[in-house]
Amino acid sequence: MQKYTGQKRMLVAVDCIVFGFDGNNIKLLLVKRAIDPHKGKWSMMGGFLQPDETPDNAANRVLELRTGLKDIYLEQMHVFGKPDRDPVERTLSVAYFALIDIHKYEKQLNEEYHAEWFLLTEVPPLIFDHEEMLRMAKKQLRYKAALHPILFNLLPDKFTVPQLQALYEGIYQAKFDDRNFSRKVLSTGLLIKLDEKDKQSSKKGAFYYRLNQQEYLENFESFLNFVPNPDKLLTDKS
Repeated sequence: MQKYTGQKRMLVAVDCIVFGFDGNNIKLLLVKRAIDPHKGKWSMMGGFLQPDETPDNAANRVLELRTGLKDIYLEQMHVFGKPDRDPVERTLSVAYFALIDIHKYEKQLNEEYHAEWFLLTEVPPLIFDHEEMLRMAKKQLRYKAALHPILFNLLPDKFTVPQLQALYEGIYQAKFDDRNFSRKVLSTGLLIKLDEKDKQSSKKGAFYYRLNQQEYLENFESFLNFVPNPDKLLTDKS
C-alpha cells in the first residue's frame, strides 16, 4: 500500500466533556485516569481513535467504555493540538461535549473508572489541557443555549418552570428575574401545562410542563428571545 513519504506519525484521541442536570444543578462528569502519567487524577473521558473508526464512532465507544453511557446527545466541539499537550507522545484530541439528564442515565454509570459528578463550581484540577477544554465547552454551551433550545436534552420529560430557570441560571452562572423568566418562557407556546404538580419544593407546588415536540420543531425560534441580556451572558466565564 502506498504511503506518504517524509511524514512523521502522530496519535489522534477523542475526549468527551459530559454535562448533566440533576433538577437543581449543572454538573460535570469526570473519571480517574487509569494510566501514567497522572494516574489516579481527574480527567475527561478519553481514548485513542482506532484505524477503522470515525471520530464520532470513537467518541461514542470511549464514552460507553469509560462510563457505561450510550445513546446520548454528543457533538464535536474542537480539535486540541498543541505540540506539548500530551507529555508522552504527539497527540491531537478531538473534543466532544454531551448533554444529559442525570436521572435518566444514572443506572448506566459503571464504577470501573470511578466516574463521578462534580458541580461546575467545584471541579478538581484536571490533567493535560482538559481545563482549557472545559472552558471552551462551557462557552459553547452558553452560545448554543442562547441560539437553540438544546438544553431540553438535560431535562426530564416533565419539568417545572423553576427547574428550567435553575438550568439556565446554572449554564450562565447568573440570576434571572423569576417573574420575567416565567412570563417569557410561557409566552413561547412551546410548553404544555400538565395537571400534575411538584410539591417537594413548596406547599403550593409548581405545575409540571412538557415540551410540545411538534411546535418545537416548527417554531423553535420563538424560544430564542427569553434569555435576558444574551450579549452580556455570553462573555467567557471560568
